[in-house]
Amino acid sequence: MSEPNSRRSLKRLLCNFILHRNVGVNKILDRRHGLGLRWGPPTSREADVPPMSRTILAVLAIVLVGSNLRADVDYDADIKPLFQEKCGACHGVLRQEGGLRLDAGSLIRGDESPNGLLDFDQPPSSELIRRVATSDPDERMPPEGEGTPLSAQQIELLTQWIELGAPSPPNEEIIESPSQHWAYQTPTRPELADDIPEPWSSNPIDALMFDQWRQSQLTPVPPADPKIALRRLHLDVIGLSPSGEAQSEFAADTSSDAWNQSVDRLLDDPAYGEKWGRQWMDVWRYSDWDGYKNELRGSQRHIWHWRDWIIKSLNADKGYDRMIHEMLAGDEIAAEDLDTLRATGFLVRNFHKSNRDIWLDATVEHTAKAFLGMTIACARCHDHKYDPISQQEYYAFRAIFQPHQVRTERLPGEPDTGKLGLPRAYDADLNAPTYLYVQGNEKNPDKDHPIAPSVPEIVEVPFAIQPVELSNLAAKPFLRDYIEAEEISAAEKKLNSAQKSLRESQAKDDAIARQQVTVAEANLKSVRQRWAATKAKIVGSNSNNVEPATDQTAPADLAIQAAKSERSLRFQQALLDVLQQQKAVASAKESKETDEATKKSAIDAANKKLAEVEKKLVDASVQLVANNVKFTPVGKSYPSTSSGRRTALAEWITDSANPLTARVAVNHIWTRYFGQPLVPSVDDFGLRSPPPVHQDLLDWLAIELIENGWSMKHIHRLILQSKTYQLASSATVESQDTFAKNSEIDPDNLFFWRANVRRLEAELVRDNLLAIAGTLDATMGGPDIDFHQGETIPRRSVYFRHAYEKQMPMLVVFDAANPTDCYRRSESIVPQQALALANSPLAIDQSRQTASRLSAEASDDPAFVTEAYAAILGREPTDSERSACESFLNHQATLLSDPEKLSASPGAAKTSVSPATDAKLRARENLVHVLFNHNDFVTVR
Repeated sequence: MSEPNSRRSLKRLLCNFILHRNVGVNKILDRRHGLGLRWGPPTSREADVPPMSRTILAVLAIVLVGSNLRADVDYDADIKPLFQEKCGACHGVLRQEGGLRLDAGSLIRGDESPNGLLDFDQPPSSELIRRVATSDPDERMPPEGEGTPLSAQQIELLTQWIELGAPSPPNEEIIESPSQHWAYQTPTRPELADDIPEPWSSNPIDALMFDQWRQSQLTPVPPADPKIALRRLHLDVIGLSPSGEAQSEFAADTSSDAWNQSVDRLLDDPAYGEKWGRQWMDVWRYSDWDGYKNELRGSQRHIWHWRDWIIKSLNADKGYDRMIHEMLAGDEIAAEDLDTLRATGFLVRNFHKSNRDIWLDATVEHTAKAFLGMTIACARCHDHKYDPISQQEYYAFRAIFQPHQVRTERLPGEPDTGKLGLPRAYDADLNAPTYLYVQGNEKNPDKDHPIAPSVPEIVEVPFAIQPVELSNLAAKPFLRDYIEAEEISAAEKKLNSAQKSLRESQAKDDAIARQQVTVAEANLKSVRQRWAATKAKIVGSNSNNVEPATDQTAPADLAIQAAKSERSLRFQQALLDVLQQQKAVASAKESKETDEATKKSAIDAANKKLAEVEKKLVDASVQLVANNVKFTPVGKSYPSTSSGRRTALAEWITDSANPLTARVAVNHIWTRYFGQPLVPSVDDFGLRSPPPVHQDLLDWLAIELIENGWSMKHIHRLILQSKTYQLASSATVESQDTFAKNSEIDPDNLFFWRANVRRLEAELVRDNLLAIAGTLDATMGGPDIDFHQGETIPRRSVYFRHAYEKQMPMLVVFDAANPTDCYRRSESIVPQQALALANSPLAIDQSRQTASRLSAEASDDPAFVTEAYAAILGREPTDSERSACESFLNHQATLLSDPEKLSASPGAAKTSVSPATDAKLRARENLVHVLFNHNDFVTVR
């Protein structure tokens, strides 16, 4: 139903809240405190400013910032990236064509020895400008084929920089060789200053941060409001807002350990694995199967087993190093363990049906990026332009994965692996060669020089391959006990069914029914004898993990019996087919079809089919008396030796001396708690990645991870218990001066002197609609759910199908992970996000469910407003918000109380929960719906 007046009232309140909706403005205003603006609910200082005035100021800020006017050219932001992109391949640390390096300002200026590149008296006449601006292809830099020419705007930037004297930081790093790059140096634990005051000295993270704050003349801001901090903690750790009970317990606990106890409780919550499982699924490129209709083109069906392994492993706090071992080489280190084999979904996910090269290239690229922060893929066609990785090393790394393929294991209870199975990796061909593709062209392999598996030399960690001998159970998975038992049981059921049909047959002389029993008996006998012969043959060659036959019949005799029973089964089945087709011919002849042509055609077709099955019967009769001891294997056998290459790779990656792995891991964890990484290029720690501002902190955390058994929960706990994590994100009246001073020094918050305001991940927007309403189904694990059912099935979003062209629309709107590549999610600001929460049937349904639940606890409107704000936004309403909400509830209920004034709305969403018939409750449903559209609902502050 549509209520003209009440809808205007609802829209007015909704618009007032949506004025605070644009997270992008939030970020801009956070960086422009000099304008005297902030984002979010108004402070007491802003409370008297009309909403429209605040909006005009916000738009003015966007216009001013968007103009991108600068007084000076910035070397770090404008010039250095330009030289890296256009000149780094030939004039960097790897190569110095003409003896020239352009990877540092002092080298470009020629501080050590004049190089004649710059003319400070006549900047446009500088040799540097001449060479990048000339139209002569023999003179222009970069040369033809090495990069695109500089644009006029880029040339102007360079000219302005020279006019300013070509300034650059005096302490800019200049290394003599790639091995001196910070990321390739083994991390060492930095010493903590011994003069850090309380409370910053009790946590090493705080001690390191405080030391940098005082060096930068920054002052740490006060901690966040406890309610805001608690909501942040819950959303960051388990992805769900704190319940009313959790909020009350936390507020009532006045002990000094209340926060730490909450941290421990949440890290032990199974929902931690679901929330952080999705985070690592981003990095590891989780993707359910994709393909047109039912055709499999990428990834694999049932790869959800890997998703469940990720969640389970995180909840159990399995060491990060062990997780890497299992994902890369679970089939080698625990070849019989189905739980471990799930982990190789990391490799399975890269499967590409149409092109093996695409499959292997993706495996190489994303193994290196995910675990090492190395862009190895750039060396597929030629030596890496920026990092010390040759094309030869690229293919040597690829050779590690060359033998592997994908297969699906049969699981208990379902013989059809299309319906249920466990996709896993294995080495299929140890002799598969690896060739370098000349210029990256797969049609031009250098077959004269096969490449052996190896790793990039820049990481000086031992890499040793040892082939792995596999057990019979690993090489012959059909030997799992449940498979034989299920096949014999299925054969017995067929026999029982045939016997039952014969007993129930009205014609006791029914030849077909009797033959069906004969076939079922032959089938059961064949199944039993083929299994006995198979196991006897395996025991004879290798008794590892295979139970011997219960009788003492010789393997050769068992093989003869199995072959004979199988031939007998074929004969009996052929005879049954003839009997059934004879009946079909008779039926065709007795048909009452009046069209003679149609009847004749049916008879001819039946006779033709009869001739075919009769021929098969003759063939089966001949085979029945043949002297043949071959029988059909009960299952497929695979190689009994694995290359050991991937195990060697996992050991190399997780070696404590590897300088990259732990750094990359803690950088990902930090990014997701603070909204900003310690190393900005989270998947590229190469030479273009400058020393991070917080390298001491990064290295301290990396060593802490390694020395504590690679326990990720240990790192989570340290971060969450730090005072740095608990800092406020926005200023209060008391902290305005601190915020203003810090903003002048560090406008981008590179030193984390305050918390960054972050948008909720897409999955958490949806999950919290359900959780707050009390309708979230907490069932864990299981097959992927059709993404089309996201509006109706109340499971957590992590369990819905997520693949190319198979993603829930609501999640896509809120920037869900790209299944192809998502090392760090982006945040967009589009109208569809507001529309999704305003018009989604799920949002409307959960608004009604939430209003009903909260109304049971709050009898009057003031109490309801308090409860609604606590449940949805995790805080109390401001005085102005409370006044607006209570006024809205009273006015809306009055409008809704007169049904005569209501009219049908043709565009209403098709919801599953009907609106309340009581006007007061329906007004509360509207208010809850508005609060779900509030910026604070989709924001972590």
